[in-house]
Amino acid sequence: MDRIDTHLHLIDPQRFSYDWTAGFPALAGRNFRLAEYREAAAGCGVSQAVFMEVDVPENESIGEAAFFCGLAEDPSNGLSGVIAACRPEREDFAAQLEALAHPKLLGFRRVLHTQPDELSTSALFRENVARLGEANLTFDLCLLPRQLANGAALIDACPGTRFILDHCGVPDIASGDLAFWRDQLREISLRPHLACKISGIIAYAAGDITAETLRPVVEHVIDCFGWERVVWGSDWPVCNLTRDFATWSRLLDEILAGCSGAELARFYHLNARRIYQIEDAGEAVCGPP
Repeated sequence: MDRIDTHLHLIDPQRFSYDWTAGFPALAGRNFRLAEYREAAAGCGVSQAVFMEVDVPENESIGEAAFFCGLAEDPSNGLSGVIAACRPEREDFAAQLEALAHPKLLGFRRVLHTQPDELSTSALFRENVARLGEANLTFDLCLLPRQLANGAALIDACPGTRFILDHCGVPDIASGDLAFWRDQLREISLRPHLACKISGIIAYAAGDITAETLRPVVEHVIDCFGWERVVWGSDWPVCNLTRDFATWSRLLDEILAGCSGAELARFYHLNARRIYQIEDAGEAVCGPP
């Protein structure tokens, strides 16, 4: 099965700053570049990957996007494109878009789960996210369950923008308390221009993580969004906080073992090509399983 990893973080501490990793020894100060990614994902069937911004300091975000768009220009790197960081709360947002324009730029993300809940509710924020739809660019949402209602309001305010909800809306799998998340996910999923990314949820689990640990989340997402609005992502190397790439891939394969080939094709690559408007990169990033 051809797989497009729609959520790959590449970390190069010699080139950029990652202040947020200080509290995560598994990530802090370490290289997670394409060579390491290929080793981690070997045998998992990844054909292409989308680089996802890594929340570098704001003054480094344009440089980060430019660097990885440059890597994506070379088909041998297997990068389909780039999701860049942005600040829709800024008055100069239009200038940000102009500075970041590149053929390999697929969309943007503003990390919201670490920000005040009200950040996305301003008229300016909504107006600027609506600009992305006008430019045929996507917007990835990273939200906590309590923020999903604000996310729904943002989506409603931007009917021309394609949205992707990262990490299934960050359910608290470790606690086992999924009731509020389930209700909020069902509500936000009613927006047809929102897709959901089943990515990295293994990082929100704890203890003896099995397929049954993650199954309730995966199955609820698919039930809410259907097979036409789900995509796959590794969230590597953040997934390493609890397990590794291969374990996350294997557990997901176990959960989806009874699904049809057509359903898996939509999930693993067809939906990603349509939603992110990905062209064939020409060369596989990791090779066949």
